[in-house]
Amino acid sequence: MQLNTSHALKEWAVAVEALEQAKTIVLLRKGGIHEQGGHFRVAYGRVLLYPTYEHQQPALLKPEYAQAVTPVPSGWHPETVRIGSWAEITDIVPVNQPSAVEALLPFHIWNEKFISDRLKWKSRQPLYILLLRTYILPQVHIPYSAEYGGCKSWIDIVQTIFLENSQAVLSDETYSHKVAEIRQTVNHVLQEASC
Repeated sequence: MQLNTSHALKEWAVAVEALEQAKTIVLLRKGGIHEQGGHFRVAYGRVLLYPTYEHQQPALLKPEYAQAVTPVPSGWHPETVRIGSWAEITDIVPVNQPSAVEALLPFHIWNEKFISDRLKWKSRQPLYILLLRTYILPQVHIPYSAEYGGCKSWIDIVQTIFLENSQAVLSDETYSHKVAEIRQTVNHVLQEASC
């Protein structure tokens, strides 16, 4: 059976790099402006990680990640996009409790301002904690297309990318341990809040 996909999740380049370097397994999502039905949903379980540059904001990142961002003008995009990884979205945890999201601060790249802003935006909708098992691909470069632009989470790229020769950034044991730690953190905070 061949493993391949053309489905991609758009995410800040700094976050994709952190996933590829095993610095995090967490993405926080509320959805893009053009999300179908106005709500975030996970469209695919196996996705290419498509790095974006235009909306990266150093002020919303922890200092060690903020300094890795070079601001670009509105509308800027590379002529070719490096697709260096893909991921299995193994867990989706919707959270409305600010305390639960704040407890996850050690597990991701964003700062308190990002969390506060995301919780306030569409405040009746949960913030989705996505846990990703990331795999490094032999580097693939694809031409940029206007279809890939805009504030949307999911895109289908023109070419199919084969995933067979990829390498997990974390062992099964390490990844399972990190997932358990994150789930335990969220559950602990939610139990305390219900008391």
